[in-house]
Amino acid sequence: MTYVFDSNTLIALFRHYYPSRFPSLWQKFAQAVESQTIISVREVKNEISQQEDALAEWAKKHPDFFHSPEPDELRFVAQIFAIPHFQSLVRKQEQLQGKPVADPFVIAKAKSLNGCVVTEELFKPNSSRVPNICQHFGINCLNLEGFMEQENWTF
Repeated sequence: MTYVFDSNTLIALFRHYYPSRFPSLWQKFAQAVESQTIISVREVKNEISQQEDALAEWAKKHPDFFHSPEPDELRFVAQIFAIPHFQSLVRKQEQLQGKPVADPFVIAKAKSLNGCVVTEELFKPNSSRVPNICQHFGINCLNLEGFMEQENWTF
């Protein structure tokens, strides 16, 4: 299975799992990135590149990790936004400031690959969060802990 990582999952990984303290995790992560078991999308790179930190530096060194959207993914993003409730996925502030918004592209990439979204967002009834949208469209969705459990990563 291919896992499509959201920005918040990458941020959590880089903030809480220091390479010097979790070398075996980072070895598995590097292998999964190399084999493209774990991927992400261009808009995630745009979101995380706004910071100047270890994650942004890592992103610069791993451009192949971040995939550009395919035409079928763009059509699926349109399907997401065709549902009025899900239009709030892009907040007004992000629209006004022209900030990148990765969530619909992460979901579309997972859908196109029959993969799984990995996000730290939580399901909230009647919400337009990533897990809610994934559930609506029948797309697998886990958090980082769930990903590690499903892949049987232990350290």
